[in-house]
Amino acid sequence: MKQTILAVARSVLAAGVVLAAPAAMAQNTIKIGMITDKVGPAKGYAEPVAAGAVYAVKELNAKGGVLGRQIELLVEDDQGKPDVSATAARKLVDSGVAFILSVSLTPATQQAQSVTLETKTPHMTPSNSGDTLTTQINNPNFWQTGPLGSTQIATLLSYARNKNFKKVALVTDNSDLGQLTNRFFKGALEKANIEIVSEEVVPRGSTTADPQMQKVRAANPDAIFLAGVLTPENALILRSVRQLGLKQPLLGNYNFSIPVYGAVAKGLLDGLAFVDAFDPAKPQTRQFIENYKKDNNGTEPYNLNGYGYDG
Repeated sequence: MKQTILAVARSVLAAGVVLAAPAAMAQNTIKIGMITDKVGPAKGYAEPVAAGAVYAVKELNAKGGVLGRQIELLVEDDQGKPDVSATAARKLVDSGVAFILSVSLTPATQQAQSVTLETKTPHMTPSNSGDTLTTQINNPNFWQTGPLGSTQIATLLSYARNKNFKKVALVTDNSDLGQLTNRFFKGALEKANIEIVSEEVVPRGSTTADPQMQKVRAANPDAIFLAGVLTPENALILRSVRQLGLKQPLLGNYNFSIPVYGAVAKGLLDGLAFVDAFDPAKPQTRQFIENYKKDNNGTEPYNLNGYGYDG
């Protein structure tokens, strides 16, 4: 776990108390808002991140809270929708929160910023990977600690150069984040003078990725970059890779690091390299894992829980 990030987040939290409205200061608790997606397209990713944040609040309160006051977590569901996320942010600000944590889709978080920028409310996301959250809006009160798309592709490019890949295929889905990640990957590959010989999209709800992967096979790339974020569609891609006999190395974004792939893509992950920002070998991470398991009936946390905890 990144202790520096956690320390900064807690410092910001404390500062947020000073910035809060007098009505909020008069309360016995420090109100923190969390906007998450409970029913929409980000649900599968948002739930574990939110669980990590909830655990962090519980841990902090058990240690006496912040500035001697307990933290009260107010949660709003934005369904992964930008307009609903902005409404949720407004509701939380009106409720007197000192800080807002966004655990939803990148476009939803970006829309919520329209409120936090106006109200100067400290706001962060521990898991969104879209660089646009900090490049398109000049919001000095916003922080982003998740694995940025630009960082992911830079790491994968270093690996690609080491392997001397000259031509690659780029495969994604048609989700907003999948398309955004694809743009980051494509731009970086072109800048690195690595030729993209096939660029394919597997739409949400597809039942097979064979047509797309047949085109990839015909292009004969040195490696296949996977920019998609939708788990079912990524599983289809991996299945088609095996069924069509493609032997090229697979390079994926951090979404491939979540444990669900061990179930939905069982036996299909050999040869897949992906990026992650969660290192179980670090002492701080091992301690987090041990403590989380004790508090959650033996359930072992993974990267998304850790991102929420750091937030």
